Amino acid sequence: MGTEVGAHRIIGTCLAVKDGEKVVVVTDAGTRAVGDALFGAAMGAGAQVVLAVIPTAERPGEEPPEPLARMMADCDAVILATGQSMTHTAARRAANRAGARVASLPGVTEAMLEAGALTADYLEIQKSMRRLERRVRNAKTVRLTSEAGSDVSFDVTRREWITGDTGVCHRRSETTTLPAGEIFVAPVEGSADGRLVIDAWFHEGAPEPVIVVVKEGYASKVTGAASAVHEMNRGGRDGRAFGTVGMGLNPNARVSGNLLESEKALGTIHIGFGDNAAYGGNVRCGVRVDALFTKATVEIDGKVILERGALTV
Repeated sequence: MGTEVGAHRIIGTCLAVKDGEKVVVVTDAGTRAVGDALFGAAMGAGAQVVLAVIPTAERPGEEPPEPLARMMADCDAVILATGQSMTHTAARRAANRAGARVASLPGVTEAMLEAGALTADYLEIQKSMRRLERRVRNAKTVRLTSEAGSDVSFDVTRREWITGDTGVCHRRSETTTLPAGEIFVAPVEGSADGRLVIDAWFHEGAPEPVIVVVKEGYASKVTGAASAVHEMNRGGRDGRAFGTVGMGLNPNARVSGNLLESEKALGTIHIGFGDNAAYGGNVRCGVRVDALFTKATVEIDGKVILERGALTV
């Protein structure tokens, strides 16, 4: 299939780059091939495009060179295809304030452009998100179950669902992280009870199935995944809080060793233990542990919206 499919999807569908627009593609040594593909797709759209290759960052959030930051703020669209995330940099925020549309692809690989989440029809994902948005508005209770044995319920009364992760970034000053396709909510603290069977990811990778007993909003017992337990405990009791729940909506996303893609896969449930302040919750502990399970069924106020990994709305 080649990298062209994913690159053209990002340029044409996600960012809607137009003839004559100023575009900068930011890349580094490890993602240069992806940058080249995006550069070619932007050229094909008639953009005035620059490919900027920067030194490989050592950690997420490192600022780019100052001349590049100024260039980003002068463009219509900015694509951050780098090994480490630039989403939370001052340069990205300044570019948005200046009106640029920004797509961030931390850790992107050639394989992700060739198949999987980045090749999805993001306009269709946006439609699915809007249908779900209508269903979850004013929801009170959620129940999650899975074929592997998960069964947990929690309260979401007066909690706002986050529905902007559609991958569509067409308006001035918008930003998106790709691959996209996940709807989130922060459950009411202390309300979650049940049992989770984590079969796809826990903290650092794909585990043997891990059992988590959730009681009164906290992971009271974790069987397996010692490194995840250690990380939770760094945040004290709040590090074990049942902090956030996300539901993947991307039919092209694959459950693999890449968390950024796996959490978007249709039928996957993404649990975040610990800090949920950024998602509308009240837990602030500086610790977040991610867990994924697959083939989920989701009930909202007793009505099924996802059944064994397939949307019913």
